[in-house]
Amino acid sequence: MTTVEGAIMKVEKGDENLPSMNEPGCEAWIGDSFRNPGGAVICSGFFELKASEPLVYEYTYDETKFVVDGTFVLTDQDTGQVVEAHKGDVLFFPKGTTVKFETPDRALGFYAGHRSFAP
Repeated sequence: MTTVEGAIMKVEKGDENLPSMNEPGCEAWIGDSFRNPGGAVICSGFFELKASEPLVYEYTYDETKFVVDGTFVLTDQDTGQVVEAHKGDVLFFPKGTTVKFETPDRALGFYAGHRSFAP
């Protein structure tokens, strides 16, 4: 991944070589492309999931996600609501939401979250 800085910042190939989330039985990778650039309270990057055990994640911040490729099957753990999100769809997860992420094959998303960097 290459980063170009200035008034306009750019990350090249931000979706490649994502670090594993190290969740047992779950094939999931995530990597921030930007971590609070210029002091902004926002982080953005890519999330990849392959068909495996589900990933359950609790949002401690607001986040939006754009589905770059594939299909995510999302279940709100509190309400049971199930949403299928396909390539081109945009999602919003409010702070406090717990979501189960699944995919029938593979899915790639780009996210932007209102948070400070957390490794």
